[in-house]
Amino acid sequence: MLRVFAAAFLFIAQQAGAQITRNGWTVTADSFLIIPQILMTFEREKLTKRTTSQPGNEVVNAIDGNTGTIWHTEFNPVNAPLPHNITIDMKQSYNVNAVSYLPRQDGNSNGNIGQHQIVLSSDGKTWSSPVVIGRYLDDNTLKKSSFVTKPARYVRIIALTEAGNRGPWTSVAELNVFAASSYTAPPISLGRWGPTVDFPIAPAAAAIEHDTGKLLGWSSFAANTFSGGPGGMTQTITYDPASQAVSQRTVTNTQHDMFCPGLSLDANGRPVVTGGNNAEKTSTANMQISRGYQSSATCSDGRVFTIGGSWSGGEGGKNGEIYSPAANTWTLLPGCPVAPLLTNDAQGVYRQDNHAWLFGWKNGSVFQAGPSKAMNWYSTTGSGGQKGAGLRATDTDSMCGNAVMYDATNGKILTVGGSPNYQNSNATTNAHVISIGTPNSIPSVATIQSMSYPRAFGNAVALPDGQVFITGGQTYAVPFSDDTSVLAAEIWNPTTSKFTTVNPMAIPRVYHSWALLMPDATVYNGGGGLCGSCTTNHFDAEIFSPPYLFKSDGTLATRPKISSVSATTVTVGTKLTVKTDSAITSFSLIRYGSATHTVNTDQRRIPLTPTASGTNTYIITIPNDAGIALPGSWMLFALNPAGVPSVAKTILIKSS
Repeated sequence: MLRVFAAAFLFIAQQAGAQITRNGWTVTADSFLIIPQILMTFEREKLTKRTTSQPGNEVVNAIDGNTGTIWHTEFNPVNAPLPHNITIDMKQSYNVNAVSYLPRQDGNSNGNIGQHQIVLSSDGKTWSSPVVIGRYLDDNTLKKSSFVTKPARYVRIIALTEAGNRGPWTSVAELNVFAASSYTAPPISLGRWGPTVDFPIAPAAAAIEHDTGKLLGWSSFAANTFSGGPGGMTQTITYDPASQAVSQRTVTNTQHDMFCPGLSLDANGRPVVTGGNNAEKTSTANMQISRGYQSSATCSDGRVFTIGGSWSGGEGGKNGEIYSPAANTWTLLPGCPVAPLLTNDAQGVYRQDNHAWLFGWKNGSVFQAGPSKAMNWYSTTGSGGQKGAGLRATDTDSMCGNAVMYDATNGKILTVGGSPNYQNSNATTNAHVISIGTPNSIPSVATIQSMSYPRAFGNAVALPDGQVFITGGQTYAVPFSDDTSVLAAEIWNPTTSKFTTVNPMAIPRVYHSWALLMPDATVYNGGGGLCGSCTTNHFDAEIFSPPYLFKSDGTLATRPKISSVSATTVTVGTKLTVKTDSAITSFSLIRYGSATHTVNTDQRRIPLTPTASGTNTYIITIPNDAGIALPGSWMLFALNPAGVPSVAKTILIKSS
């Protein structure tokens, strides 16, 4: 345990970095006349840029240590067109891992940076791919963009848009750069983090839009806090991986502050967001019982089951109810009591019924795998039903741990981490594999090798090859704190039943963080905080590219491509003909995910064994059970003999 804690603190120390003294630095500013789609070489840039500063607002002001002065791009007699560059020469190489940007402090917002990129260079000629992309919040607060450590002498911030669309301007009060004390190149065999994606909110929940592949994230009524709001509104962002653009929207039409909700993707792939700050509300019809911190799960018939949630809307008695999309109504299920799934949390029922690990299963059943050490079956037919399913071996209550159905065909669920109490509690390294079968039967539970790090408030994601990626968390659970954060991620291999530690991320992901598999087989890990003026708000996400995307020499692996699929809307039991551009050894379906507060009841993986039907043509069969292949939108991946996955094709599975 001491070794684990020491390693965790080492990782957090590496992440924090220190502000570099700016003595002797120089800074220049340029305006591109042509937007480069890929960062250009120095020779190309000479043809497309011009020096730009408004007289009296020279670029040196950005590093003069005076927050009352600013650099402002030229606006008189003409506007220097966006995008704008500001480039810092630190005169020597540092192990750079963060850049801070202070907008102007004079009460004027003109020139606040919106969409942006940060790139690095060792010689001022050859520039890296972006280490940061995204969009800043349009206000005067300090912004800090963190990323995995890289050696560099030059730092360039590229302002692509003005945050409020007020004009083609950029302004900066102060820029600072941060560096780690040491640097060891992360081995590519252990995956790669980056870039960081900056958001104008601290998102506490997220989902993938099945029809676009875009990431949808949201916070609360405000960008940086959940407390004290008027209700009836939510700040959201949408990130488009294709264009790297981040858009922002205030959602009011649902009259719902969607912080701390239950969250499920329905049979059509739409997020059903329930309760939270507006405890009685949902993104559809209102529930019968007001809730917050409940879990929900889509069932085999397409309805959505929810249970628990005493964080808001009153404490206790948060028994089950079910939503019918067809009727747009919620119905109480008196046969689904919440009491059997309660933990023994020190804070009482306020915490005991939170974040249940729910899995929609066969014949309208729902399996509850945790976080209580007691497991249960719930029936959603008629007035509902409940039956105990035994204990999760010798595991403790594991609040804010994780559970992932990595092999739905065989009912296999990996559970990891968590802590006996919601907060002020030591996390565990515990790991188990649960195998479920016929509803109401006692599942088998196998205790397996423990994780390398204790984790509470972490996240876990099923990967296309059947492995499970575990990221973030704390060794000692404390909401709104980054202390004891674990930056090193782990990957669990179901064949060997062992965990492998992979490269550490740059930014702590603990309370209010999330992680989701994207259609390109990368993982986005983001959010955390949302506590007002605290120092642990994380307005960003980091992208993890798993080892399967690289060759042994560190270059990108050649990815197979799905050329066509015979149908993209199917029912259970359907045979699909899939054509690819190269040889394939396996396929997998992974249901699109949604995540908040360590819970992602949507994701599950179905391994598919293909039958060859000609050159690079394969037949795969969707399982003939809607409890395995839940209705909704799924990502279809093809994997080649090297285990490299394709970019996914979206398949909508209907129960009948």
